[in-house]
Amino acid sequence: MGEQKNCEDCYQKHNCQEIYKKLANTKGRSVAFKVVAAFLLPILVFIASLAAFERILAEAIHRNELQIVLNFLLALLSAGVCVLIIRAVSHCCENREPEKQL
Repeated sequence: MGEQKNCEDCYQKHNCQEIYKKLANTKGRSVAFKVVAAFLLPILVFIASLAAFERILAEAIHRNELQIVLNFLLALLSAGVCVLIIRAVSHCCENREPEKQL
């Protein structure tokens, strides 16, 4: 109710309403895939590679401190490579299909 009162006193209320109507009617692709790819996938790659490198390095390195540091660094590197691949694929796909602008 307080928002309606603010809109009544605003000299741009017609422009504002028109913009919100245009935004509501825009047709575009869902961003759900991009959100999963950008946020969830690197975290999953980090966790999976951390577990994998822990098993691999457990047999190769017998010093626990060095094993922990190398596990973390290699998992971080894997997640970083994953982010770079996601950015490259995303950039490639964006150039192929331009979205409709308002």
